[in-house]
Amino acid sequence: MTGSMVDTAIEAYAAELLKAYDKGCQIAPISDGDPAFDDEAAYRIAREIAALREARGERQVGRKIGFTNRTIWPIYGVSGPIWGPVWDTTLHEIGDGLHTLPPVPEPRLEPEIVFGLKSAPRIGMSEVELAGCIDWVSHGFEIVFSPFPDWRFSGADCAAAFGLHSALYLGPRLPLTQSIINQLPRFRIALERPDGKRLTGCGADVLDGPLRALGYLLDALATDPGTTPIGEGEIISTGTLTDALPISPGDRWTTRLDGIDLPGVTIAFR
Repeated sequence: MTGSMVDTAIEAYAAELLKAYDKGCQIAPISDGDPAFDDEAAYRIAREIAALREARGERQVGRKIGFTNRTIWPIYGVSGPIWGPVWDTTLHEIGDGLHTLPPVPEPRLEPEIVFGLKSAPRIGMSEVELAGCIDWVSHGFEIVFSPFPDWRFSGADCAAAFGLHSALYLGPRLPLTQSIINQLPRFRIALERPDGKRLTGCGADVLDGPLRALGYLLDALATDPGTTPIGEGEIISTGTLTDALPISPGDRWTTRLDGIDLPGVTIAFR
């Protein structure tokens, strides 16, 4: 990493990406035209966007990890995970009603396992110790989007664009029992699309299990001195269990989970 991008460029890219999100439009990938753009610059841009969102009244409530599912890396041309913030304005409960699909370009839906933290985890913790920091576990959906046309980008582009995060919808929040801890790497999921076809996946697809994904996030944040460590009360979405699929208004999506004490969920959009 060169770290050579000047502050004025960081600010300009941040403003452009936030405008694309707010207006529901798209821009060319930064990686297409700026030789100074690298992973370090990407997270500097993301931090600048976070500062802009906080200045207008949004509050960060957690983080999402993207591209934890190794099976989809070849599809998107990436080689590892990214992360981004979750906001009070983007967090929702699934409940029983219809939801309005966020007005973002090329939205896609991802089924995920989400943790709510009761204490701050530390780098180097074992999975048992990480589990002890978790208050509840939920199965839900993240809506991601691409500010770059046709979902063509680099991993750094995605990191700069706050992890492509648009919304996170939570199902029931349940205690993280020892049974669920044991089941997390092994359970299987079927995602039923509106056309009746299904995608399948398993807990181990997410960096060998959602708890390991949380450990990865701790390690990644520790390498970035400009990032605030994970704190008590944060919500952590651990990454998609299947490929991310295009979603449209009027869609209804359902999951079935086998081998874990968590219920499947259904979400419908106007």
